[in-house]
Amino acid sequence: MKDSVKPGRTDVRHLTIDADRAGQRLDNFLIGQLKGLPRSRIYRILRTGEVRVNGGRTQPSRRLEAGDVVRVPPLREGHERLTEVSTDKFAWLAERIIYEDEDLLAIDKPAGFAVHAGSGVALGLIEVMRGLRPAAPMLELAHRLDRATSGCLLLVKRRPALLALHAQLRAGGIEKRYLALIQGVWRGRARLVEFALERNRPRTGDSMVEVTETGRHAVSRFTPRQRFAHATLMEIELLTGRTHQARVHAAHIGHPIAGDDKYGDRDFNRALRAFGLKRLFLHAAELRFTHPTGGSTIAIEAPLAPELSAALDRLSHGS
Repeated sequence: MKDSVKPGRTDVRHLTIDADRAGQRLDNFLIGQLKGLPRSRIYRILRTGEVRVNGGRTQPSRRLEAGDVVRVPPLREGHERLTEVSTDKFAWLAERIIYEDEDLLAIDKPAGFAVHAGSGVALGLIEVMRGLRPAAPMLELAHRLDRATSGCLLLVKRRPALLALHAQLRAGGIEKRYLALIQGVWRGRARLVEFALERNRPRTGDSMVEVTETGRHAVSRFTPRQRFAHATLMEIELLTGRTHQARVHAAHIGHPIAGDDKYGDRDFNRALRAFGLKRLFLHAAELRFTHPTGGSTIAIEAPLAPELSAALDRLSHGS
């Protein structure tokens, strides 16, 4: 991708789209270029015509073609400040990287860290990682985790790799296994849970996901790993990738996940606090997929977060 500056306007960039970027939506291209800039501001400069393609105004959904020239307004100063803050304040995140090569970066996301900015979150993990890796040609989320969930999160450095991974996700080719502590003692062995899910937005504005007949197909495999007096450590494999799928499926079959303040059981959550559990007990333990460019099988694992292991130890000893 070629970067040029228009004569007399040193604060405006004109970016020429190369073959690797061809086919990308304009809004997604800008999100990658203006790393750390809130999405609301990106869409605002699109609406106001500050961003132009080949000299003309256009829609956020436009698919860019090789040779297109995108005018980007002067927004670099805010990005540079974000990069500096991210490097100073979040350098510890580099220690949580569990896999990296030329195309991919996997990180053990801590609980409580949103994966991207928005909805009241000023700075998400992807914006911070872009600040920590300013030389990376691009850095995008391959998938998402709930803010309260810890564990394996995969980022992509090159657009062809991102497209290949998204194709695997659509085809169900990426295995995603979670560990969750659920309410009650699980009877029997592994079980497939298959209920369609649909997102709705109540009047409070708090987005919820529900089991409905008209929702999107969703399948999870629940496999018990350890039983306690009133709870079970469960492996949950997501065979589809719907929002809040593990949490809603668990609650729907009468075994809500411990610490879930949206779909869980309040009394169960309160009881688990006595064992030191103060967060959602949901951890993305493993990702397994075909490398998007190398073709080899990649297995990425994140160890159970220390606070979750400690809660299990206390449950085992009954104190």
